[in-house]
Amino acid sequence: MDQIKNRLQALRIEADESASKAEEYKTKLHALETETTQKEQEITSLTHKNQVLEAQVEKLEMQVKELKELSDSGAAAGNQAESLQRKIQVLEEEAEESDRTIRELNEKLRQTDVKSGHYERKVQALEQSRDQWEAKYEEMAKKYNDTKQELETFAVELNNI
Repeated sequence: MDQIKNRLQALRIEADESASKAEEYKTKLHALETETTQKEQEITSLTHKNQVLEAQVEKLEMQVKELKELSDSGAAAGNQAESLQRKIQVLEEEAEESDRTIRELNEKLRQTDVKSGHYERKVQALEQSRDQWEAKYEEMAKKYNDTKQELETFAVELNNI
């Protein structure tokens, strides 16, 4: 009987140890289950974060694409602005050249007006001179006719004598 008692006692000790180990394992299992739940929640959270970040990346990629397009159109606008700037410069130079030409033409016109005034005065003087010569011619022609008539009258009188 002692052997049975010893055996029973050994079995009880073994049962207590097994119960103790079972409790320990239950505690470990509970800790692992809690940890697993936390890890699953963390995975769910990280998955959600990942989805949000992927959406943000997609949004940012679209913005980058739009900004590149804007940059390209900005560069094209810059090129167009440069081209227009060059055209403006050419037009300004042409305008300055036109202004110079107008000033030169105005100066020539003024000089022509001065010369024209001078020649008009000359023409008036020549016309006055012509009028005077015509008057003298008419006077001389009249004197010639009068003298011719006197000569004829004198010649007729001489013939009558």
